[in-house]
Amino acid sequence: MSSRSGVKIDVPSTWIKHPGQSYCTQCFSGCCTLPVEVSAFDLIRMGVLTEDEAASSLKKAFRRLHKEGIVRSYHPQVGLFILEQRAGTECRYLDPKTRGCTIYEKRPEVCRRFPKIGPRPGHCPYQKRAS
Repeated sequence: MSSRSGVKIDVPSTWIKHPGQSYCTQCFSGCCTLPVEVSAFDLIRMGVLTEDEAASSLKKAFRRLHKEGIVRSYHPQVGLFILEQRAGTECRYLDPKTRGCTIYEKRPEVCRRFPKIGPRPGHCPYQKRAS
């Protein structure tokens, strides 16, 4: 994975203490290159799954969402899906030009709570956005 200024996205021990939300607007969105685990509730909030589908069969819902390129995998033991990544490297909902979330108001819970939760709580792969 990419590295700028000593921070390696795939090596949480190199992450910095989260500098605060104001830095997010200056960051290249490294956190959006991590695999994103989502629940059925997240998928409903995102508008890609209906409540009826979730109540009926999550395995069947997975097959549809996988075919549509929205999710990569489903883990029934814990009830979590992994969102598909664009070119295998970044969230499909990350705008490649602005580096902003295209579904920010509907984003999954894990994104809302990052970096409080994640591979290294309280830390993030902050790297200044290239000008």
